[in-house]
Amino acid sequence: MAQGRGSATTRCLALGGLLAACLLLGAADAATHRVDWSFNADSWSRGKSFRAGDVLEFNYDPSVHNVVAVDAGGYYGCGSSGRAYSSGSDRITLGPGTNYFICSLNGHCGMGMKMAINAS
Repeated sequence: MAQGRGSATTRCLALGGLLAACLLLGAADAATHRVDWSFNADSWSRGKSFRAGDVLEFNYDPSVHNVVAVDAGGYYGCGSSGRAYSSGSDRITLGPGTNYFICSLNGHCGMGMKMAINAS
């Protein structure tokens, strides 16, 4: 009977190790995309493929722009109720589905400084 329990424990440890390896391999597959965060930013993403876990690195002058991660309503209505970033070199990990970003300063979103990224 002890041999059975030891065997089950060994299998659980092996399965746990396999799961950890798969998670690490998935993280290694994540890509980093450098975003030139400027007006008409939405055109930057056209023709590119993104996956959940990929990282967007937004580069911009923080004295005149920011990045705000918003929901669909914030994207279409240029509402800035979301997480704001303002370092000038922000790294944001994409979640599954559509990820929305705007610049909330000086009416920039209304002038086209926004981006919707679909991550599979």
